[in-house]
Amino acid sequence: MSAEAPPSVSLPPPTLVRYKVLAFLGVLALILYVDRICISQAVPSIEAELGIDDTQMSYVLAAFTFAYCLFEVPTGSWGDRYGSRGVMARIVVWWSVFTALTGAAPGLWSLVLIRFLFGAGEAGAFPNTARMLARWFPPQGRGPAQGLITTMALVGGAISPAIAAYLIRAVGWRWAFATFSLPGFVWVLAFYGWYRDDPATHPAVNDAERQLIGCSNSAHPDIRHPSIPWRLVLTSANVWLLGGVITCSAFNTYLYFSWYPTYLIKGRGVGPLTSGWLASMVLAGGAIGGTLGGFLSDALIRRSGNRKASRRGLGCAALASSGVLLLIGLHTDHVIAAASWTALAVLAVHMPLASWWGAVADISGRHVGALFGLMNSLGAVGAIASQLFLGRFADWMRDLGFEGRDQWDPAFYIYATILFVGAFGWLWIDTTRPVEPPPPPTVLEVPPTAEQSTGIIDQELVRGIREGRPAS
Repeated sequence: MSAEAPPSVSLPPPTLVRYKVLAFLGVLALILYVDRICISQAVPSIEAELGIDDTQMSYVLAAFTFAYCLFEVPTGSWGDRYGSRGVMARIVVWWSVFTALTGAAPGLWSLVLIRFLFGAGEAGAFPNTARMLARWFPPQGRGPAQGLITTMALVGGAISPAIAAYLIRAVGWRWAFATFSLPGFVWVLAFYGWYRDDPATHPAVNDAERQLIGCSNSAHPDIRHPSIPWRLVLTSANVWLLGGVITCSAFNTYLYFSWYPTYLIKGRGVGPLTSGWLASMVLAGGAIGGTLGGFLSDALIRRSGNRKASRRGLGCAALASSGVLLLIGLHTDHVIAAASWTALAVLAVHMPLASWWGAVADISGRHVGALFGLMNSLGAVGAIASQLFLGRFADWMRDLGFEGRDQWDPAFYIYATILFVGAFGWLWIDTTRPVEPPPPPTVLEVPPTAEQSTGIIDQELVRGIREGRPAS
């Protein structure tokens, strides 16, 4: 009598808790950029009430960016040490408090201090987001997840000016900032009670999802990381070229993040609500460009098989096109048409973002985290320079007797020139030349098999007979 075969056991499919984590992080990125960029729409109202000029306002705008650059690494490292759940909750509470306090500033220097502390709070959000993705997604799923979060951030930036315009009209700029702080507090209340740093300890995650994520293999292996070869880093042309092109791009994008609504009001003569809608349209170009650029970069690499040429070509063409489109918009009199050309320029300047990330990974090898931070910090230099430059330039032109477009438009030639410099820089980036040579493959000492052991004994026996040694 034959034994019956055991019935096949159908395992349940993996749960989808990781996508709920991604949803939390996507909403967080949207809130972060809404809170970061809403001040651009409030600049004229703040200047009028506090009696400050564009140069002084540039100090306010740059204070955020300077603190963000300064505290990104320290606040990001807290997540590695203490876990992202509590650290991220503190980060969001911190920046939400200082978003609200922005509306309570009595004068220039208190506003500078508040925005500096606001930037210090936001600085740790994206490093901890990256850590959370590494804990909750398998390696092959992290790229698309990071792309979605970047897109959500840019969408937040796009909707921020229009929302701010209506809020300022309804309740004034001070209460608008208090309103903008509320979503962050709501997010923390929902997130902290539900999220877990370790997927293996989350009650809603089943064994199949734990296996898919790879909870058993740590995202942070307990090995000693090799020291960064700073001599090779600082003498690498690729490091400085990649830092340079992101500096040129950031110099341009922070024109739109910080000053574009003010330009529309003071330079083009539109009302606050119109400037809000047009600024949102322009920033929406960035959200489209960042997403489109990722797909286009992958398609070019697959088609040509040449990663270096594909990234060079896309980066150069995109930044050069952005400069041309910016100048076309500058010479267009109809404000909606001008803003439409500018939206295309913003779309173009964001298209090489995925290529830049990929190029950094290509040359950084084992040190991608540290070198990304280094080159991204150079981008922050461009952002700060942009914020300080345009405010001071507008006041300088005003003192010379210019007003309206004559006061603001000449600065755009500087922005276009910087884009052309960045396009030229892309032509020299060589992603086939890493900062340091790859480490030699590790040779593991594997005990010989039984057959190999027998072969070794036989060889020793033969050698002993030939040498006249007795067999043992």
